[in-house]
Amino acid sequence: MTHPWFEGASAPRVLAHRGLVTAEDAAHGVVENSFMAVATAHAAGADYVESDCHLTADGVVVLFHDDSLSRVTGDPRPVAGVTARELESLMAERGGLITLPQALRSFPTMRFNLDVKADDAAEAVGRAVAREAHRVLVTSFSDERRRRAMDAATSAGGQPATSAGTGTITRVLAALSVRSERLLTRALAEADALQVPERQRGIRIVTPRLIAAAHRHSVEVHVWTVNDPDAMRRLVSMGVDGIVTDRADLALAVLRP
Repeated sequence: MTHPWFEGASAPRVLAHRGLVTAEDAAHGVVENSFMAVATAHAAGADYVESDCHLTADGVVVLFHDDSLSRVTGDPRPVAGVTARELESLMAERGGLITLPQALRSFPTMRFNLDVKADDAAEAVGRAVAREAHRVLVTSFSDERRRRAMDAATSAGGQPATSAGTGTITRVLAALSVRSERLLTRALAEADALQVPERQRGIRIVTPRLIAAAHRHSVEVHVWTVNDPDAMRRLVSMGVDGIVTDRADLALAVLRP
């Protein structure tokens, strides 16, 4: 059965990568994964926001990509080394901190694609999304971390959608290389989506063969991070189901004129 995360939204899916920061907003100091970035993606008409989850020192799940605060705020401490209140102060002039519970509460129609970035955040993410699991997809580069978040959500009464981690994607590619439908079926058993770059280290990942194989197993293919209009059109014409982009506004104009 199709998970509700996939239902009712226009295709192809446009996933606003860490929200949407316009050039004007950036000039005023707004940064990715801020409250303002999510609000701007919502205002632009994006159905989906792709974001990242870390846990603060006092146990609050926040939308933040890096382990360290340095690139985004100039503070050298790790996210896990500050409290939510401290991080709120650091983000105050950068579009505002947004916690995971706040994101789910403030944007009740938005669907979230959440990448669990830290081991200590996995269970907390699962518990936080359980009641809103119908509009959440959980992923991680680490399949173990992803499964821990999914198990926590299930234990709390929810069942989010999920996208494969690096290990699972490697097994999918290996199954395709040896033309084993049995291995492919096993690799895709847990996945609702494959979220992959078009190329990795010079190797093409997204091919018509990968897309066809995923679709045979009712698994979608989403490609990150695509900001060029021609590339968006080309990938969608290949059969890709979703585009993860820093320019959700542009993608919506290009793919849903």
